[in-house]
Amino acid sequence: MKTIQDILLALPHRYPFLLIDRVLEFGNGKVHALKNVTINEPFFNGHFPQYPVMPGVLLIEAMAQAGVFLLEEGREPGQIAFLAGVDEARFKRQVIPGDQLHIHAELEFFRRGIGKMKAEIRVDNELAASAIITFALAR
Repeated sequence: MKTIQDILLALPHRYPFLLIDRVLEFGNGKVHALKNVTINEPFFNGHFPQYPVMPGVLLIEAMAQAGVFLLEEGREPGQIAFLAGVDEARFKRQVIPGDQLHIHAELEFFRRGIGKMKAEIRVDNELAASAIITFALAR
């Protein structure tokens, strides 16, 4: 398990753009992370004031941030994983304040600093979003 202190060391993101609260499991090319969604998230002020819904692009970003832990052993110090592509993104359920996102990702391949992963977000064991995410390592 990785706590928020570990996550802050692994990711360059900070509030309000850090979208991972805890990593429950990682290893063997798989990761399971958590994000607790609260009404205090800054994006809810404008998306939408009368009907708060977490934007889909932030769901993709949360999946990408969780995916960094797939590279725990393959990353050199100082390397950052950048989002390079998103394919087959699907949004099946709205994410609202009070939801707990269970983010699952599995590494499909990783060669020469380029990788691809399958990821999904579940809320109450119901699929909320999924995507295939390509990333690139750089300094």
